[in-house]
Amino acid sequence: MATDTQAAPPALATATLMKLLPHPPRLTTVDDPAHADGPSLERREDLFRRLVEREGPRTIAFEGDGVRGTVVDDYVRWGRGTLDEAVEAMKGMAYGPCHGPGHDSGAPDGDREFVRWTRARNEGRPSGERLRLAGVGGPLESSGTASPRAALTALHGHLAARVDADLLPCTAERLDRLLGADRRWTEPAALTDPARSVGRSADAMELRLLADDMEALLDAWPPHATEQGARDGRPGPGAGEDRDRARLYARTATGLLRRHYWMADASPDRTARLVGLRDQMTAADLLALAKRGPALVYARNRPLQRGRGAMRMSDLPLAWWSAGVMVGARLGGK
Repeated sequence: MATDTQAAPPALATATLMKLLPHPPRLTTVDDPAHADGPSLERREDLFRRLVEREGPRTIAFEGDGVRGTVVDDYVRWGRGTLDEAVEAMKGMAYGPCHGPGHDSGAPDGDREFVRWTRARNEGRPSGERLRLAGVGGPLESSGTASPRAALTALHGHLAARVDADLLPCTAERLDRLLGADRRWTEPAALTDPARSVGRSADAMELRLLADDMEALLDAWPPHATEQGARDGRPGPGAGEDRDRARLYARTATGLLRRHYWMADASPDRTARLVGLRDQMTAADLLALAKRGPALVYARNRPLQRGRGAMRMSDLPLAWWSAGVMVGARLGGK
């Protein structure tokens, strides 16, 4: 259902809409318009608040960097870190709750107020009733693909704290040397020139193997029996959720390395494959959210449409399956 947010009425009949559905949705999506202005942003923030209070989703997800999003989530749920740190981390979500697309949009007052409101709402509530914030789709921007450093080092750190060192496929120092300078990965020219991409270098190929080995080790190791909060004396996610975060690190690391690999590809299918990989990363994150319970997802409409994505570059037609198709196929339309 498409609506003009400028002309939208002040009250949203969410209860009426939900009654029309055969069963409660696990994922409710809100489209992000291409451009944003003050009045529509205010209505959008109000929409989030009313949907949360009336329909009870336990997670609000935004299109962007899920690893950086854990910083925001730690603040709004557990009070870890500071408001400034949480708002700064929101810049890593390419399509944040109260500003338009792109990191260059900064961190306007709307983001700060939204994070503050979420933190205040969670204060004093049982852990299972606190509202989570998450990022979906990975740190992918119009200017290129981010370095896999944050996701890889977080995954390695998670495993290093839980398994014997000789089970790890590499040391933290080896991982750091292979990653090198982040500017190698974020080279803007690589977006249009495959030869400028680091994605098929010897270091990148070894990192793909190491990421795969760490993900396999994560899946093979039994769930940790001690809660994170009990280990450091502070409130925080329990063992199951701690493991979910590690899987987020693994998904993001392998997804980014796969994207970098195909950025170095010079075939005619390069662009369609890169867009398709973006939607695959989005779909994987959305499916992980759906397993936890009802979620409200704020993202651009195109990746979430239930159809085949398509574009034309010069005389070459390109097509791929959207995230909406992949998620719908797994959830059976629910």
